[in-house]
Amino acid sequence: MCGIAGIAVADGSRGVDEERLRAMCATLTHRGPDEEGFFLSGTAGLAVRRLAVIDVRHGRQPVRSEDGTVHAVLNGALYNHARLRRELAARGHTFRSGNDAEVIPHLYEEYGTDFARHLEGMFAIALYDAARRRLVLCRDRIGVKPLHYADGAGGIVFGSEIKAVLCAIPERTPDLQAFSAYLSLMYVPAPRTMYREVRKLEPGHTLVWQDGAATVHRYWALADVPRRPGLTADDATEMLREVVLDSVRQQLAADVPLGCFLSGGIDSGTVVAAARQARPDATLKTFSVGFADRSYDERREAALVARQFDTDHTDLLVEPSAQDVVDGMLPAFDEPFADPSMVPTYYLCQLARRQVTVALSGDGGDELFAGYLTYQADKYARYYRLLPRAVTDRVVPGLVRFLPRSSARASFDFKARRFVENAVEDPGRSHYLWRVVFREARKAWLLQPDVYAELSDAYDTHEPHYGAGAGFDPLTRFQYTDAHVYLPDDVLTKVDRVSMAHALEVRVPLLATPVLEFAFSLPGRLKLPGLRPKWLLRRAMTGVLPPRTLAMRKKGFNAPLPRWLRGVFRPLVREYLSRDVVRRQGYLRFDAVDALVERHLSGAAEHARELWILLLFAMWAEQEKAYR
Repeated sequence: MCGIAGIAVADGSRGVDEERLRAMCATLTHRGPDEEGFFLSGTAGLAVRRLAVIDVRHGRQPVRSEDGTVHAVLNGALYNHARLRRELAARGHTFRSGNDAEVIPHLYEEYGTDFARHLEGMFAIALYDAARRRLVLCRDRIGVKPLHYADGAGGIVFGSEIKAVLCAIPERTPDLQAFSAYLSLMYVPAPRTMYREVRKLEPGHTLVWQDGAATVHRYWALADVPRRPGLTADDATEMLREVVLDSVRQQLAADVPLGCFLSGGIDSGTVVAAARQARPDATLKTFSVGFADRSYDERREAALVARQFDTDHTDLLVEPSAQDVVDGMLPAFDEPFADPSMVPTYYLCQLARRQVTVALSGDGGDELFAGYLTYQADKYARYYRLLPRAVTDRVVPGLVRFLPRSSARASFDFKARRFVENAVEDPGRSHYLWRVVFREARKAWLLQPDVYAELSDAYDTHEPHYGAGAGFDPLTRFQYTDAHVYLPDDVLTKVDRVSMAHALEVRVPLLATPVLEFAFSLPGRLKLPGLRPKWLLRRAMTGVLPPRTLAMRKKGFNAPLPRWLRGVFRPLVREYLSRDVVRRQGYLRFDAVDALVERHLSGAAEHARELWILLLFAMWAEQEKAYR
């Protein structure tokens, strides 16, 4: 795992600014504290900060081809590098180390700009072909590892994080459509960032920059996965066990201490079970975090799985501090990010890093095997739309308004209100709205009129993907949309940034290409028959995981945000959502913000996520001059 950055210029007469390249690299030191490396020529420069995991002593980067014309840097891990190395050696290529990155320039020599098709792993790669003056950037299929770039007149710059790119561009201007998407979703979906000049390379894509121009193409498409409509439940169960075990076994390879995250749910339990099967006699370290509020706490459930598989288990009661948000979490993202689960994930990574350098997580299981409550809501909504409009517009919403309010996680009143508000929309928009915090009408109330007038509907971040998934059955079409937006831009972004803040490499075996393609080849009836979430995964793990684990309802890795905002984060709310700050920044209407603040601090919990989104934006904007 590493941080990478670089520059390429069309005019070699001026050369690459080495001082600027080194400054870009320095912003990524937290991602790779072990060593740094550089390649410089008249027209390009590559930089890397390395976290040593494979071939710790000799696996330095950048790596190069035998003739020294092709140089590359890698952020991530290539799980099939040993097989590729054997195949390339048989074709006459020679290697200097056991570093997984070293296969990249040789693959490029064999396959050109399509070399990423042959890689299995999580990766962001930059390669420079000096003979052709060609820069190639590529990102893994599902977006585990990030890559940002700015393509301007006469050159291009890139980096693992936005902060590296900002070091090298003269201007930065606000992207208000990105701001609108953030208000709706709590994150900024690719390809946008909060800056017009900076873009995210989307998962499964390759960017080629040559002769002063950049072209981007997709090298892998989830929509092209062959379907298995007639697959039986028995065959699917056995195949799922095999692909998960193979993936976990492959991702256990490391030359440094390794462990597993363990939340107590099915996904992380599946990964731990497979790790124990792959290494029956090894010491297996597991880590979990929890909360004093029992409705959010899963430490007992995690301990149960840990005992089942005889792991060396460590857990932590999370009591966050405002200072950790200011000094640790906020700087990790470079743009506003407000998924509340970033807080416990931050402390989980901090806990794990004390003992290991690599951790396996269960991320991706909900998206692949239909674990989210939203997928059940989609099914309910299909029938709800058949009711008379008088019932759906007046009778049911009227009854729901009388439900008592609760601050417990995923409370019934919260789910009921969300359902009646969103279920009457078209299926694609309805699915999108399950996760929306600020709807468009709410933004009109919240934002300054001149700001709101420039915004478009944030559904445009999801609608193209829902359209592209039309070849799937209804459930898998919703999953396809989530796999292209929520999974890479929320879940995987969160895990990458907070893990790298602690120099911890987190691997996601449930998102290995064979598992991913298998899940999307399945008909929806095997993933969510009736209203039984993760039916196939539960079936595959029956007799392996404890019955109590298999019977657990979906909780999600969330946090007691309402209590924190009224308690430990209250000083931040008062400071950053004050009249002076809100008016100076000029985006929000203070009377609207003040009404939210006072309502929440007086005890109402239903607006906690809205308040959290505004707080993190205001904190970030205070540090970012372009937004002031």
